[in-house]
Amino acid sequence: MTPLAVIVSGRDRLAAALGVAAAAAALGRDVAMLFDGGSVTALFDADPALSIALDLGVRITACQTGLADAGLAASLLPDGVETGGMVGFLRTHADAQWLLA
Repeated sequence: MTPLAVIVSGRDRLAAALGVAAAAAALGRDVAMLFDGGSVTALFDADPALSIALDLGVRITACQTGLADAGLAASLLPDGVETGGMVGFLRTHADAQWLLA
């Protein structure tokens, strides 16, 4: 099954992006998400959909630049959330199906 890579660039489509990612993971797909720019602030909310996605094995990466721009410390990210950047994410998931949210 083709992996799914989701890039979240804002909070307005976050619920839908997490829902699609969780559903794909529940169906056995390999799913990775990159929270880019200002969307990284959503990772600090107690969002049940985020917890469900992580529990289902969705790999979540917080953009280092987005964290720095928002003045947020990577050490405070939820367990299981990694840090990285767009170039590394694109390189790692080059063969994935893409969803931009």
